[in-house]
Amino acid sequence: MGILNVTPDSFSDGGLFFAHSNAIEHALEMLSQGARIIDIGGESTRPGAEPVSEQEELERVVPVIEGILEKAPEAILSIDTTKSRVADAAISAGAHIINDISGLGFDPEMAQVAAAHDAPLILMHIRGTPETMQSDTRYEDLQAELEAYFHERIELAVRAGIPRSQLVLDPGIGFGKSVEQNYQLVRDIPRLAALGFGILLGTSRKSFIGKLLDRPADERLMGTAASIACGVFLGAHILRVHDVAQMVDVIKVAETIASPSLAR
Repeated sequence: MGILNVTPDSFSDGGLFFAHSNAIEHALEMLSQGARIIDIGGESTRPGAEPVSEQEELERVVPVIEGILEKAPEAILSIDTTKSRVADAAISAGAHIINDISGLGFDPEMAQVAAAHDAPLILMHIRGTPETMQSDTRYEDLQAELEAYFHERIELAVRAGIPRSQLVLDPGIGFGKSVEQNYQLVRDIPRLAALGFGILLGTSRKSFIGKLLDRPADERLMGTAASIACGVFLGAHILRVHDVAQMVDVIKVAETIASPSLAR
């Protein structure tokens, strides 16, 4: 899954693809490098980020979705949003998947939108909001809290009419967790996968890598590669990354070592 931030303030590449033409060009480049999904977001969710208006988010993402599909109609696109109206407009414009970092927690209509469009839904764990999430990272039992959270959110989704087969779980690396807890979440992927759903892992360029290696966001390629390789071995199904060409190589090698039948 290639990351496409149509924002001026995302933590790693904010502003680089804010212009619609730049965003579309970058999406096409990631597809040519081997991305299976392009994840399009119009609102930064970095720690401390302030929300943007619904209208602003719509104006950022809908023209980009339309522009990508005009040039690459076979592309699979996901919309990274917590707003049901943005998700509805994005799916209507041709996107296929909803990636909700709030796990249905910010907008009560999101599950109904996904069900109405028969769209796969990615549910992420977060504590608080992007503005507040790093203010309290204390958990009595992090994995137990994640599992309880996901059981609740899965039930909400299923009650809204979303088939269980269309749900994907994301442990929320960097969203209300300490550095040590983020590494624990990667190690605990098998426990999360045991719930029976697809697992998305989003570690790319994040601060838990930077703090360990003492490197800025644009120098975390090798640390990201290590986390992606571990994700493959531990059972993640979707790897959300900035550096598609390099991570495709990492995934191919890791998959071939882990299971030759997966090699492609």
